[in-house]
Amino acid sequence: MKQTHLFTKTRREAPKDEVSKNAQLLIRAGYIHKEMAGVYDYLPLGLRVLNKIVGIIREEMNAIGGQEVLLSALQDRAKWEATNRWDEKIVDIWFKTKLQNDTELGLGFTHEEPLTALMKDHIQSYKNLPQAIYQFQNKFRNETRAKSGILRGREFLMKDLYSFNIDEKTHDEYYESAKKAYIRIFDRLGIGGETYVTFASGGSFSKYSHEFQTICEAGEDIIFVNEAKRIAINKEVLSDEVLKDLGLDRSDMVEKKSIEVGNIFDLGTKFSDALGLNYKDELGKIKPVVMGCYGIGPGRAMGTIAEVWSDDKGLVWPESVAPFQVHLIALYGKDDKVRKAADELYTKLSENGVEVLYDDREGSAGEKFGDSDLIGIPWRYIISEKTLATDSVEVKDRKTGKVEMKKVGEILNIPFFAKASKGRQ
Repeated sequence: MKQTHLFTKTRREAPKDEVSKNAQLLIRAGYIHKEMAGVYDYLPLGLRVLNKIVGIIREEMNAIGGQEVLLSALQDRAKWEATNRWDEKIVDIWFKTKLQNDTELGLGFTHEEPLTALMKDHIQSYKNLPQAIYQFQNKFRNETRAKSGILRGREFLMKDLYSFNIDEKTHDEYYESAKKAYIRIFDRLGIGGETYVTFASGGSFSKYSHEFQTICEAGEDIIFVNEAKRIAINKEVLSDEVLKDLGLDRSDMVEKKSIEVGNIFDLGTKFSDALGLNYKDELGKIKPVVMGCYGIGPGRAMGTIAEVWSDDKGLVWPESVAPFQVHLIALYGKDDKVRKAADELYTKLSENGVEVLYDDREGSAGEKFGDSDLIGIPWRYIISEKTLATDSVEVKDRKTGKVEMKKVGEILNIPFFAKASKGRQ
C-alpha cells in the first residue's frame, strides 16, 4: 500500500477523554476510530492487525478440531429464560431491544444458549460426539466501565469455542488440548513470555477455571505469579487451601497487575440439562452432553499487544501481527532518482510477497520518521540520495533500533521474510 492512498492520517494527540495507552496510540497512529465510549471502528491498518490475530487464533482452533460457524447476534428470549439468564437481576450487562410487534430480543454477550439449542438438531447419539464449534463474532455488553480503550468494549469481537463430549474424561482431555492451543496462540502473538496460565474460580461448574493473564500495569486484575513454574493464581481465589492444592508456596508468589486475554472453563451439563441436549450411549441410555467454553477477544489481544509492545515513540508490533512487514520511506532529493529507486524497490518487494507500506508522500525526514515510529512496523527501509550513492538501503529494526546499510540486491534475503511467510509450526 502507498501511503498517499491511505485515507487515514496520524495525529499528534489522542482525544482528551482517552486515558488508556492502547487507545491513545492506536487512535494517534490511525488504527482505530472512537465512535463513543467503549465502541471503536477498525481502520485499514487496524483491521490488518486484527485479521492477523484472528488468523492465528483460527489456525490453532482448527488444529484442535474446531469447526467454524457464525451465529446470530440477535437472541431469542425463550432460550435464555430456560437457563435463568434473561433476568437482568442475574445478568446485568444485557442490551435488549424490541421488534415492531413488541417481541423482546437481546444482543448476545455470549453464545452458550443458542449453540446448545442448535446442537440438539445434530447430536442424538454418542456417535455424533465429540464436537468443537467456534466462531468470531461481535458481542454486546452493557459495561458500566469503558475507559480502557479496546481492552474493554461495549461492542467487541470475540472468538468463543464450545466443546461437546460424552463424559468428564473426554472433556478433560479436550480441555487440556485447548489450554495448550491457547499457550501457542499467545506465543505466536508475541506476548507469550508475559502471559501466565492463571488459576481462577470455576464457579458452579468445577474447582478451577483457567485464565490467561498478561502482565501489564494497565491491567484490571491482580494475580500472584510463580515465575519458575510459569503459573499464577488470581487474587480472588488466593488462599492457603488453594496454594496447598496446587503445591505452591506463598513466599514464591509475586503480586502483579495483569490483563485477562483469554479464559477456558468447564460448563458441565448446566446448559445441556436446561435446554435438553442429550445423547444415547452405547447401551441406549439417555445422558446429557458435557460442555466446555473457551474465549479470546482478538480486539482485547490487540490492545494488550499495544500496551506491552510500545515505547515513548509509538507502537512496536511483533512481526506476526504487524499490519505490514516493511515501512519503505523515500526521502526525495532534487531529482527523480530517489523516487524511481523507491518505486522499483516497492515493486520488487511486493512481487516477492513482502507486505510493504510505502511512504511516497512529500515531506521532511523528521515527519516521516516520526510517523514511522508511531505506526510501529517492524522494519524500516530508507532510500535517499545518500543511500543511493552507495547503492544501498538503510535498514532499521523498530524493536531494537539497530541500523544497517544493506545493498539493494541483498535485502530480499533478510531471514525475517522467510520466517514471516510461514504459518503455524
